[in-house]
Amino acid sequence: MRRIFGCLFFLLISFVAEAREQSYQDSILQALNRTIEQAASFDTVRIHKIDSIRHLLASSGSRESTYNIYQQLYEAYKVFNFDSAYIYGKAMQQIGEQLHDPVRIVNARVKLGFILLSSGMFTETATYLNNLDVSGMPDDIRIQFFLMKSRFYSDMAEYNQDQFFAPEYTRNGIAYMDSALHLMDSTAFEYRFHRAEQLYKNGNILGALAVFPNLNDPHVNERQIAVAACSLGIMYMKIHQRDTAISLMARSAIADIRTSTKETLAAYNLATYLFEKGDIKNASRYIERAITEATFYGARQRKVMVSNILPIIEEERINTAEQRNKSLLIYATIVTLLFLALVAMTIIVFRQIRKVQQAKLAITSAHLKQQEANSQLEEANKIKEEYIGYFFNINANYISKIEKIKQNLEQKLSESRNAADFRFLINSINIRQEREELYNNFDRVFLRIFPHFVDEFNKLFDKDNQILLKENELMNTDLRIFALIRIGITDNDQIARILEYSVNTIYAYKTKIKKRSLVPNEDFEDRIMTIKAL
Repeated sequence: MRRIFGCLFFLLISFVAEAREQSYQDSILQALNRTIEQAASFDTVRIHKIDSIRHLLASSGSRESTYNIYQQLYEAYKVFNFDSAYIYGKAMQQIGEQLHDPVRIVNARVKLGFILLSSGMFTETATYLNNLDVSGMPDDIRIQFFLMKSRFYSDMAEYNQDQFFAPEYTRNGIAYMDSALHLMDSTAFEYRFHRAEQLYKNGNILGALAVFPNLNDPHVNERQIAVAACSLGIMYMKIHQRDTAISLMARSAIADIRTSTKETLAAYNLATYLFEKGDIKNASRYIERAITEATFYGARQRKVMVSNILPIIEEERINTAEQRNKSLLIYATIVTLLFLALVAMTIIVFRQIRKVQQAKLAITSAHLKQQEANSQLEEANKIKEEYIGYFFNINANYISKIEKIKQNLEQKLSESRNAADFRFLINSINIRQEREELYNNFDRVFLRIFPHFVDEFNKLFDKDNQILLKENELMNTDLRIFALIRIGITDNDQIARILEYSVNTIYAYKTKIKKRSLVPNEDFEDRIMTIKAL
């Protein structure tokens, strides 16, 4: 029993992982399709950049500066267009010869060798490589040279794929890669990438995956992602993890388009992997993209590779379309039968509708009763609010009357000789205390009904202008003014009489508070009225 549950659990985990991988793969293919639609805009950006560099030639004051500008143009074209890159590489070589500068000459020849190799011109590349001596050259030029020779032999091995010459080409490629690695910074992205490539070509795929650089590192640029994701995808395909390889190739293809790179292998590999998986539609789309990129760049070997698989994919696409048409005919027959079944079901459904309508009437009646109850609750809330205002107004009037009585008694007693006893009685009536008690009672009652009033009121102000109450203080004058407004007392005269201020003082308070708020003055009181009761 444990084994059965263990197997079921393993299958469930595998299914979830596969579904998650498929979801990610679908999303990244959708992202690639959107990026392809925007490819022209990325090419326009590169062309504008090239034009801005070319304009620098007019202001170049020396051969050295002209050489540097040609080198910038070469770098802009080297993965974009072979012909233009070759022209500027030759121009660099000519200036280097005019300056009798061996470093500049070798640098130019290395770059020419790189694009000849990228274009698939192996014979011409071999001529350049055999005539190059990089001894005594700066490390960066030697690294480029060794990497180019490594790639040359690796490409030759992949192109021949025979048992006689390919193994020797592979060994030479690994040896030159080793020479380049000795000159690199062991902590750099390029070192880890080429080290992984070397391990992979030696047959140590797991070792290559272990040292491969992190593609999610924020310091990795899109050009590095384009190259590294393609290489990593090939490694995963080698260990039969096709879905991961497809996702990586799609990511590489996206980066190629965004960097306007035409000398690329990602679209071709992606089309091949999808074709093997049976996704003919996407395979056809990406193989067309691959042939377009190869033609634009002028990569001869890429066009040969694509031409070999393009007819196979197109033939399979046509066969798939024919099979789809047959399936549609079968589906149409099934749909017809289902339609007849639907007619029969419709008769049954109509009979059920009558019962549903009766239930609906009952629900509607209950809903109306609920609405009536809600209206009664709203009315009760209004009465409660009006009662508070009424209660507070009556008490305020009461205190005012007491104050007047006190004043009259004091006046009369001042005229009497035996006024001491009466004056003591009068002084026992503390109007200030009565008023403070009234305010305190109002604060408690109001905040019991509107417990969030202070917080909601402060939300109408920035942090510096919010009201901070003192210890044991429920509300202050600012809050009471608008608390009275919230319960329906909006007349300034009435508010002034309740709070024992002049009308002008109340108006000044309101104006000052509204000016500090975050909402327009005319909307402030409306916002106060939206504060909900408990």
